[in-house]
Amino acid sequence: MSIRPVSTSMAPQAVGPYSQAIESGGLLYCSGQIPLPPEGGSLVAGGIREQTEQVLRNLSNLLQAGGSDLTHVLKTTVYLTDLANFKDMNEVYARVFNNHKPARATIQAAALPMGALVEIEAIASIIRPV
Repeated sequence: MSIRPVSTSMAPQAVGPYSQAIESGGLLYCSGQIPLPPEGGSLVAGGIREQTEQVLRNLSNLLQAGGSDLTHVLKTTVYLTDLANFKDMNEVYARVFNNHKPARATIQAAALPMGALVEIEAIASIIRPV
């Protein structure tokens, strides 16, 4: 089974010894995305809604680079620094994923990189070769 790293300039670059995503066995394993614009710098302005929007944009761009899209996401893990933000995050998440409902876990984390309020990782099926 081959293992291939996937990367795109349309999502934040990895800031450590990891890949943005890994493709193997027809699946795409996406590293956690934080609300950092692709060009880097600082987190997007605003609260949990704006941060969730940016995270899902980053994730969508990474999925496209790996030959998939949001409608082929099998599972996500959502990390929140405060579960009180669950409702607002969930409303944005539901709107972006529309009628598609991947399996999901949501976890409260003590802290996330760069002070982010949300981070989301995903596993998706690949629909086209890249």
